[in-house]
Amino acid sequence: MATAKKLPSGSWRCLVFSHYENVVDKDGKPVIDPKTKKQKQKRIYESFTSDLPGKRGKQSAEAQAAQFLAEKDRKKRPENWTVKEAFTNYIKLKENVLSETTLRGYETIVRNQIKQIENISLRKLSQEDVQAWVNAISIKLSPKTVKNAYGLFTAVIGMYSPGTMFRVTLPAPKNFDGYVPSDEDIEKLIKYIEGTEMEKAVLLAAFGSLRRGEVFGLTKEDITGNSIRIRETRVRGRKGIVTKGPKTQSSCRHVIMPEFVIRKFDDIESGPLVKMHPEDLSKNFKKVLRSAGIPEFRYHDLRHYTASIMHALNIPDQYIMKRGGWKSDKVLKKVYRGTIESEEKKFTDKINEHFTQIMQHDMQHEPKKA
Repeated sequence: MATAKKLPSGSWRCLVFSHYENVVDKDGKPVIDPKTKKQKQKRIYESFTSDLPGKRGKQSAEAQAAQFLAEKDRKKRPENWTVKEAFTNYIKLKENVLSETTLRGYETIVRNQIKQIENISLRKLSQEDVQAWVNAISIKLSPKTVKNAYGLFTAVIGMYSPGTMFRVTLPAPKNFDGYVPSDEDIEKLIKYIEGTEMEKAVLLAAFGSLRRGEVFGLTKEDITGNSIRIRETRVRGRKGIVTKGPKTQSSCRHVIMPEFVIRKFDDIESGPLVKMHPEDLSKNFKKVLRSAGIPEFRYHDLRHYTASIMHALNIPDQYIMKRGGWKSDKVLKKVYRGTIESEEKKFTDKINEHFTQIMQHDMQHEPKKA
């Protein structure tokens, strides 16, 4: 236990060790210990004083110090952390092993989606607390976003309170119900943006099934003949746009493009194929659709269009997956095989025509009534 000492002023002071801080020079650079070859550290102390006279002053200063040490020790134990503290520590531990995009997503969850439970300690967190939280965020967020938030929650609980189990009901997942652009929509869009940087971005996504990050990761050096090599992606990280490897190993691929797409990049000698900021594309894309009189959809839905067209052309799944860089056909079947209205009508007409022919054949061969 720390002992208080009497100061010349008559007050009592008790010093207790708090933590270490790294030593830096006047320019902010680390000071290295020549013996250990590591950055020097200095001990930081907390000071507790009392102006009470005599023994009461000494006891008061020491009591303050003891309370600080007890609180410091209590906070060290993970079960006493709040949910927010646990989330924050979990993310910090993963900083060097997860992608910037994933870490940014985690920080968004902490910032916007755990407010209802963030100040509850892990020790006191109940089944009812967690279900009430899931219910609350399900009102405004999509089932997929809720699932992602709860997935991070279970990972955090698994690390800092491994014996704790929660049985929570999540909202039912929804199938993709957005608008998938048709051939006519794509033709109209490309004509409207002809000669712009957005045209290049649309061509790569619509006819090559490239993700936005993949489009902005391409350079002139990635084109060989009619083949485009996907090896990097530019995505939004925690501190702006970052360049990293593709989403999955399957995303590293070569896509053979139509001749007319390749010709759009003939005037580029080197550097990026699309010279605009990724965020500007997302901000302006829907404005362009409205101006062109095209039903609203996302830039990413151009991948839906590509997959749906390939499926309508009876292209085998493994070739669709290879061109689009999908790891498995699970996502392909669940999301990317959207039904294009014009294609759906063709198949519906074909089905109904078949049934009509059957019935007409049966009616022609019905036995005549006596």
